[in-house]
Amino acid sequence: MSGIGPLEPGEGTRAWDTAQEAPLGRRRAPLAALYARHRRAVLALAATAAVLAGGGYLYATRPQQPPPPEVPYPAQVVAMSYLRDRATPPGAPARSFSFEVLMRVESGPAVTVTRVTQPYAGLSAAAAPHVPFRTKAGAPRKITITMHVTECGKVPKDAGMPFLEVTLRNTRAIQIQSFILGPHYAQHLSRALKVACSNSGT
Repeated sequence: MSGIGPLEPGEGTRAWDTAQEAPLGRRRAPLAALYARHRRAVLALAATAAVLAGGGYLYATRPQQPPPPEVPYPAQVVAMSYLRDRATPPGAPARSFSFEVLMRVESGPAVTVTRVTQPYAGLSAAAAPHVPFRTKAGAPRKITITMHVTECGKVPKDAGMPFLEVTLRNTRAIQIQSFILGPHYAQHLSRALKVACSNSGT
């Protein structure tokens, strides 16, 4: 042999195989890193999707809370009853008479009375305390009603089933409710009308 320099590896030797594979190995290294990063990204997306799907399922299958109860209509919770006749307050006009009723609010928010009337054309009504006034649940209120005969020809001689018409308001609604106060009120009203109109034809 002659010549200068390192010997070249021959075909079929280990040195030859290593020399041929080295460039390929260097090319594979970046591809393997890219594949690993891609695989981690896919796994992260899959995990996120699983969490979101699980959260949506839990939200959809959560126990349903019952809705809060509605505030009752004022006419559903207000009761009014006749108590007794009263002396007519000072300063009332002639042919006036008074009586007392009891108003109760059974439940719910406070109820405001905005108007008190009665059905006869020849008769007016006023309440004390003056309207509007509020009554709370569990705190019954006594109300004095003073009626004044304005025209005797338009009032009944015998009030069979008279009623008071009361406008009620709470946070849900405004309603007009008719309260029939019973036989004692009917007797008192009939007697008071006869006395008021006994000496008058008008």
